[in-house]
Amino acid sequence: MTDERLAKTVSSAYDAALEVIASVEPRVAEATRQELADQRGSLKLIASENYASPATLLTMGTWFSDKYAEGTVGHRFYAACQNVDTVESLAAEHARELFGAPYAYVQPHSGIDANLVAFWSILANRVETPTLQRLGAKNVNELTEEDWETLRHEFGNQRLLGMSLDAGGHLTHGFRPNISGKMFHQQQYGTDPETGLLDYDVVRAKAQEFRPLVLVAGYSAYPRRVNFAKMREIADEVGAVLMVDMAHFAGLVAGKVFTGDEDPIPHAQIVTTTTHKSLRGPRGGLVLAQEEFAADVDRGCPMVLGGPLSHVMAAKAVALAEARQPEFRTYAQHIADNAKSLAEGFLTRGAKLVTGGTDNHLVLLDVSGFGLTGRQAESALLDAGVVTNRNSVPGDPNGAWYTSGIRFGTPALTTRGFGHEEFDTVADLVVEVLSKTRPGTNKAGAPSKATYATEDGVADRVKDRAAEMLDRHPLYPGLQLS
Repeated sequence: MTDERLAKTVSSAYDAALEVIASVEPRVAEATRQELADQRGSLKLIASENYASPATLLTMGTWFSDKYAEGTVGHRFYAACQNVDTVESLAAEHARELFGAPYAYVQPHSGIDANLVAFWSILANRVETPTLQRLGAKNVNELTEEDWETLRHEFGNQRLLGMSLDAGGHLTHGFRPNISGKMFHQQQYGTDPETGLLDYDVVRAKAQEFRPLVLVAGYSAYPRRVNFAKMREIADEVGAVLMVDMAHFAGLVAGKVFTGDEDPIPHAQIVTTTTHKSLRGPRGGLVLAQEEFAADVDRGCPMVLGGPLSHVMAAKAVALAEARQPEFRTYAQHIADNAKSLAEGFLTRGAKLVTGGTDNHLVLLDVSGFGLTGRQAESALLDAGVVTNRNSVPGDPNGAWYTSGIRFGTPALTTRGFGHEEFDTVADLVVEVLSKTRPGTNKAGAPSKATYATEDGVADRVKDRAAEMLDRHPLYPGLQLS
């Protein structure tokens, strides 16, 4: 099928879908149309967002959504799941081949679900099974109430060591208000206060003192690569399981930008990820594991999950098939190259970056130099059509709500075809907005961490400059709605 014919087919498909939706609830159809217009007309720089292909999006809107399929391939608790077996098997096959993993579990609905499956699989493998053997039981069904008390006590006293939220970790890595921080006796490691970089000797010392069952590596706002071989050495020294959450940088692993010691797959016993972000697929999760954990991960349902989302698993299969094409490696390299361009653009304009730069897909800008909080900066940029998210910086004095940072990611605009020159211009637009924005006051006239004022005309001027780039790189080119 030619590109022109494919574009017409996609346009017809979405026109027809929106017409059907409008016949039931026209406000949903209108909001859907508006969302496309908003995304087309803004600079999307949120590191955890991207644009899935029309094929991936269309796959989610099918009758697979109507199926319950609790269980695993060939072992379902519902009848007539043969077609679900097909798409789940395909998604798992593509995941194994793409990442070089021995085992893939594609049922998690999200990244946090994937992490919960991983955590409970580690507990089952390293706590439940040895406890059952010690109690003389073949499985949990043979446990007495007294035995259950023993098992619950041992589950509840395990330790987890993960990266702190303000250093760039994720809330599912042991952040106290999150379920991960409640499941485990947890401690966190940070980064060097001067450089913002991971210090593996400090992580090692912390691990040797704390002796965790689980050492979590990975990040959501750390703009550098991680040496997973060193992290595995540390885990092995203290008898911990190395779990890596690569949700943010999975596309760079799939695209072979991260290889060797920077590829978590050969080094971690369990790796989790989302399938959107830099992978450019549907919103969902994956668990990749070494063989010793495969059987435990396979118990994700009923251990943590209920019925898998069959339509999303089908979309995962499509997106992972796309990621196995040679052009995806080119795309992944462009993500990293563009992040460097964005970082250099900020630095040449005098902005302060956490760690002084980047070598992955994201850039973390410390906006305190502009006299702003992250919330003020995020809002001012949004007024100018630049979509970002505020983020903590190491030792953040403004906490996790107001923050002192803005996180930028390059995957989405790279999908649209932005390159070095455009990302340098993006840096210029951001600095223009922030340098001409001042903090505001509350109703009582006191300084406010939320309110702000940007000089007249700045937002419109930035929107106009951004529109020139966006017009050169249209979102879903050829997709025309009537």
